[in-house]
Amino acid sequence: MNKPWLAASAMAVTLLIAGCSSASTEVSGGVFERDMSSDWTQAPLEIGSVSVLAAPVATDDGPGIALHTNSGDKTFWSGVNLGSTTPGHNPGELSPTREDYRRWLGQMGDMNVHFLRIYTLLPPVFYDELLAFNQSHVSNPIYLVQGAYLPDETYVKSRDLFKKEPTRLFSEELKHLSAAVSGDLVRGTTPGRASGTWTSDVSPWLAAWIIGAELDPEAIHDSDTSNRNVKAFRGEYFTSTQQASPTESWYAARMNELAGFEVARGRSAPIAFINWPTTDPLRHPTEPSPKEDLVGVDANHIAASASYPGGTFASYHAYPYYPDFLRYTPAYREATGGGEPDAYIGYLTALKQHHAKAGLATMVTEFGVPSSIGSAHFGTAGRDQGAHSEADAMSMDASMLRSIKAAGLSGALVFSWTDEWFKRTWNTEPRQDATNTERRALWHDPLTNEQWFGIFAQDPVRTGWRTLHEGQDEIRALRVDHDAAFVYVDVDFDAAPESAFTLNFAIVGDQKPDVQVVVDPVDTTARAYVRSELDPILLDGLQAKDIPKDDLPGWRLQRLTANRSYPGHPAEFIPVGELETGNWDPADPSYNSIATWNLAGTQLELRLPWSMLLIGDPTTRTAVTAGLAGRARNAHVREIAVSLDLGAGSIPLGSINWETWNRATAVERMKAGAVQLAQALRDLN
Repeated sequence: MNKPWLAASAMAVTLLIAGCSSASTEVSGGVFERDMSSDWTQAPLEIGSVSVLAAPVATDDGPGIALHTNSGDKTFWSGVNLGSTTPGHNPGELSPTREDYRRWLGQMGDMNVHFLRIYTLLPPVFYDELLAFNQSHVSNPIYLVQGAYLPDETYVKSRDLFKKEPTRLFSEELKHLSAAVSGDLVRGTTPGRASGTWTSDVSPWLAAWIIGAELDPEAIHDSDTSNRNVKAFRGEYFTSTQQASPTESWYAARMNELAGFEVARGRSAPIAFINWPTTDPLRHPTEPSPKEDLVGVDANHIAASASYPGGTFASYHAYPYYPDFLRYTPAYREATGGGEPDAYIGYLTALKQHHAKAGLATMVTEFGVPSSIGSAHFGTAGRDQGAHSEADAMSMDASMLRSIKAAGLSGALVFSWTDEWFKRTWNTEPRQDATNTERRALWHDPLTNEQWFGIFAQDPVRTGWRTLHEGQDEIRALRVDHDAAFVYVDVDFDAAPESAFTLNFAIVGDQKPDVQVVVDPVDTTARAYVRSELDPILLDGLQAKDIPKDDLPGWRLQRLTANRSYPGHPAEFIPVGELETGNWDPADPSYNSIATWNLAGTQLELRLPWSMLLIGDPTTRTAVTAGLAGRARNAHVREIAVSLDLGAGSIPLGSINWETWNRATAVERMKAGAVQLAQALRDLN
């Protein structure tokens, strides 16, 4: 079977799979083995009048959750999360096509993915393709973990989760989802929501439900306070305990509604709600940010009755870098994962132990690190929220997957299948919010780490080289290119530079340089600076004492804020201006996805993210800089003038011009190192 999505020209690690009959395939750097030995055909139990494909069980590691198959119970669920968008689109557009889903499901099968989690109701074509895949891969199907996202998140503003209309809409969504996975739904057009006719019954592969969203702690605190007289919920299938908070009782009621829809259709799959460390039930006195330990939501306070044998479990979106209590809690820091200290595994173990008291399994339903140049937080064991090459990010994901299994948790789902261009991050958001944020999905910011979590990259397509300067002097030529992520600059020198030189970029209109890149061939360093008064870091709400000092007179190294200061904890920064040298060609064996410069003899190769050239939206040629009182200032960019300081004076080299755009063009590519993750998925399944 030909797999064009694995073309060697598009990959850093060449992965060639000839078909489904081979058990192993040679790849660059090792052997990728596809599991052909285990029969994953579903074997549901009939309990009373319902079919139970998955349910709580006791394991050697404590409470677990088991998927019943022909080859026995599967008590560790490993797989991936899949979003609902493609480059150039926001999630509500539901842009993936039938062909996208068909290709992705095929790729997942080849990577030994057996559990696929989605966040909301997807269009009918997704369920059509999942059914077709599973019918053609009977012994190696992909099981569905279906999400139910809040269709109305106005509770954040109203500070009341119990508002009648948002609750009604969520209850209706649960009913629609139960029908959709059964191939029994017709839904009209509503902006931002899937519509159409669902006819594909994928319920034989429905492993579990995860409902809700990562809740805002301040809104939930206020909601619990204003609804403090709400009594514990008592339902036929789910109840909340006397210790339950109003939020927990609200979730119990929604889980009971979904269970009723499911039992009416003759099945009972485990139902959980989304939680995250910010609202976990543990106390974290070392956490410096009050809102990160303000309120707890506890799955232990919700119980399934015997009438719903699918039961429940504790589901967490848990990453190794947030919140800060992961780094500061001594008990977590002293824990070990695979023999080495691992505060992340220490935290997950504490969650597991807490929920075991109520007989609940614990599953990490989102985890991972991004392969971005930018980062937004320092993490445990070097697993920061960004600043990782693709190979390192995939290696970390594979390692965490194995460690989560070794710690005795019940599952781990990697976030995410593909890079998502629309995403935002708190420490680049002030730069982008000064523009039309609806256009964020049209470009791919290397500093916004949330856009780079994918196992598969969505690489923007370059426009083509243009020569700005040719001469017989010190600078023989300067060429430029760009795509939706980077501006590329190549400089050919007459002789190999022997001392430091500076590339200048004048951006906001007065021909005075606003960004400089200083390259030192002796130290083999390149640093990007910004004019101090324009520094976008001034938009991050820092206290005056925390703003970095000038690194050169009138200039600051380009940085991202990783943490504002808290009592006893200074502000932290990511030095993105310390550029990394290397090769950024994915087809090259030495590929380094976060490299931005290379000096070889007489040629300098440089690529800078648009955002490091102060561009807040390249699609409209809009620059964003700091203005008065730390407010964002917009400027239309007519051109970016380039000059080079080499020796005695500054040499003008021309101006970068580019066309605006309204459509994104990307090429899908498996990231370097993904073979390690594929192998971990195979081994753990």
